[in-house]
Amino acid sequence: MAETREEETVSAEASGFSDLSDSEFLEFLDLEDAQESNALVDMPGPSSESLGKDDKPISLQNWKRGLDILSPMERFHLKYLYVTDLATQNWCELQTAYGKELPGFLAPEKAAVLDTGASIHLARELELHDLVTVPVTTKEDAWAIKFLNILLMIPALQSEGHIREFPVFGEVEGVLLVGVIDELHYTAKGELELAELKTRRRPMLPLEAQKKKDCFQVSLYKYIFDAMVQGKVTPASLIHHTKLCPEKPLGPSVLRHARKGGFSVKSLGDLMELVFLSLTLSDLPVIDILKIEYIHQETATVLGTEIVAFEEKEVRAKVQHYMAYWMGHREPQGVDVEEAWKCRTCAYADICEWRKGSGVLSSTLGPQAKKAI
Repeated sequence: MAETREEETVSAEASGFSDLSDSEFLEFLDLEDAQESNALVDMPGPSSESLGKDDKPISLQNWKRGLDILSPMERFHLKYLYVTDLATQNWCELQTAYGKELPGFLAPEKAAVLDTGASIHLARELELHDLVTVPVTTKEDAWAIKFLNILLMIPALQSEGHIREFPVFGEVEGVLLVGVIDELHYTAKGELELAELKTRRRPMLPLEAQKKKDCFQVSLYKYIFDAMVQGKVTPASLIHHTKLCPEKPLGPSVLRHARKGGFSVKSLGDLMELVFLSLTLSDLPVIDILKIEYIHQETATVLGTEIVAFEEKEVRAKVQHYMAYWMGHREPQGVDVEEAWKCRTCAYADICEWRKGSGVLSSTLGPQAKKAI
């Protein structure tokens, strides 16, 4: 085994803490695809009386009445959000809401694209370390695996200067956000760079709307990672949102994996203490550079790179606006009329009241809001 692969980490999926770190499915919403793929445009979406999670017919009117009682976080039984949940809101917030209310409408073509992108990410991760599967039976075990990965990755980044699939988590505007950073490495100048891989089905760069979503995603990763290494993320906050039991003994498989990594622990609380100490005492810097790399799936050709300027005030303003929906302070909003082309391949176009012209912009947008379709 090569020295660069002596580490063993557990895949995010196996640990129950995964984040959609790629965004190939949104490529189908690009204007080029909408113009060239009639099959996708003509694909039927859910009817106006679609089935909810309890397999009973629901309507948009009933959905709105439900929003008056419960926030989306409560309605969908969410303890935390993924970074990609907020990133997809940047594309179309109403589509994100429909995706939570009516899961299962992902077209086979889109699922295949996601599988291809995941395979490319996995191949890159295997260049640095092996993956092992550790059976978990509780949410405490799942989070313990993620903490063990963090404990292994921090010294690897400091000694080898390069890691992939680094978990991040932190409270933002009262909600816990979690995610997985594709890659962290030090440049020749000693700067810590975040590199996000985006694969493309077609050999072309995405539209500006897609780039905007991707830039927001990596900015959120930096915002959370920086807070973690600066000691702004606390165990108490994590426990509060996830309802984890720190005193609960870890499962035998997790304990064996921990001992193999050199960690003598018994409970999740033991691991949490090690993780937070390691984050704050390891002298890890904040992220200096944000880079997005777009590659063609079939040929692995690099199509281009984007260096993202981090604007904290802008990021916080967007997060506050998006969180207002999740906290139940406003209803979800559709796209502006200038971006109505996104609706052409949306699985929920047939039931979208916003698209039919009955959408009403929330007053939280302010007077600068544009006319909606």
